[in-house]
Amino acid sequence: MNSEGQGGNVSPPDAMSEKSRVATWSLFASFTLAVAKFVAALFSGSLGLLSEAFHSLLDFAATGVTLFAIRYAERPADDDHPFGHAKMESVAALIETGMLFGVTGWIVYEALHRLTSGTGEVEISWWVLAVVVASIVIDFNRSRALQATADRTQSEALAADALHFRADLWSSCAVLTGLLLSLAGFAWADPAAALVVAVFVAHAAFGLGKRTLATLLDAAPAGLSVNLTEIATGVNGVLSVSRIRCRPAGPTLFVELTVDVARTLHVSRIVDIKQEVVRAIRRAHPSADVNISTQPVEIDDESAHDKIMHIAQVHDAAIHHVTVQVTDGRLAVSLDLEVDGETPLITAHEKATALETAIRDGLGGDVEVESHIEPSPPALLHGREPSARLSTTIRAELARLAKKEKPLSDLHNIRIRQTEEGLFVHYHCRFAPETSVQAVHDVVDRIEIRLGEAIKNVARVVAHAEPVGIERHKL
Repeated sequence: MNSEGQGGNVSPPDAMSEKSRVATWSLFASFTLAVAKFVAALFSGSLGLLSEAFHSLLDFAATGVTLFAIRYAERPADDDHPFGHAKMESVAALIETGMLFGVTGWIVYEALHRLTSGTGEVEISWWVLAVVVASIVIDFNRSRALQATADRTQSEALAADALHFRADLWSSCAVLTGLLLSLAGFAWADPAAALVVAVFVAHAAFGLGKRTLATLLDAAPAGLSVNLTEIATGVNGVLSVSRIRCRPAGPTLFVELTVDVARTLHVSRIVDIKQEVVRAIRRAHPSADVNISTQPVEIDDESAHDKIMHIAQVHDAAIHHVTVQVTDGRLAVSLDLEVDGETPLITAHEKATALETAIRDGLGGDVEVESHIEPSPPALLHGREPSARLSTTIRAELARLAKKEKPLSDLHNIRIRQTEEGLFVHYHCRFAPETSVQAVHDVVDRIEIRLGEAIKNVARVVAHAEPVGIERHKL
């Protein structure tokens, strides 16, 4: 049995608009910083500043990819993408990772060349330093804004962008230090600052690539499977979790669980259990899209009666009056099997034999199983009021029989219906609250038999027994 959640595969519209807005501002900031740094690098000849300019230009391109990915990821699930388009953000993050490693290689090469050759004079003016300081301030603010939005919306692409700006901030600090040391006469400081920038960029690329690949390979967050298992087994009726699969895709957590339940449970109870598991998981993980399957299993304390009812359910057999006895250490089972009244005896006998064999095998082999075949009651009977004379006769006879039964009192709500199957008589009565069910059954059973003997064509007598002191049952 399956139960699919309604978690949804996309973020709410307000979250998407917030992501797009923050990404757009980041795109503008990256472009502005890249242009300013390039101009300052060309005038000063600083490799550290030039590497930062390329870093910012890379951020501009990466933010553009992020913006595209976010807008693509907003698309709802369709026939070709049943899990939505959220992984486009991970693809964008992977592209950004490759770009980061590329710029790292160029910076390292150029820095080592300047250090070994002694080339690359640096001319520094106040406005060059102002550009770097402004870059640090902007990087700090953009990084905080991007990370806050990424945390709220579970956006990998925005988290990658926040990482870019944090790396820019620290590498800009390194460049500023290199420029100040160059002003003090240390020529090696500028290419050394460029190497520091390369280290920051490479570290950011490695961390981003690791997280992105984990998402693309459907790696579950650490401890999530254990957490989901604990949540599911905490639901009443769940025996254990036999299978679990979970993976994040953007803001959505897809969860597939197979839970073990007692095979004797009614279908409606199994449906309730699945819904309770879904609700419990969503309380802990609101963005979860949950699919629950159930696996009926045999439990240790399952009684013989439970086993018989389960076997009958599997064989789509309607049974009642199931009796289980132990005689000389041997199990004996008897039951009534209902079949359509128009069914040929040979067909009904084959069905009864198949059910008896299944029960015998299910209970352990050496078991005596006997079935009584009877016609099943019609699904719908059309009734009408009997004649006034017949109704008066039945009521009088019912009252006479009830008067003979000392425990029974207060005969009321008598209803009589004439159907194609015969007369159906319904009545309510009262017994002392401490009267056993067996004693009540014996009384109403005698009344039914005797009423059938006294009145022709009585097909069924239904008695509704109530304890004395309880308000009358209203029809």
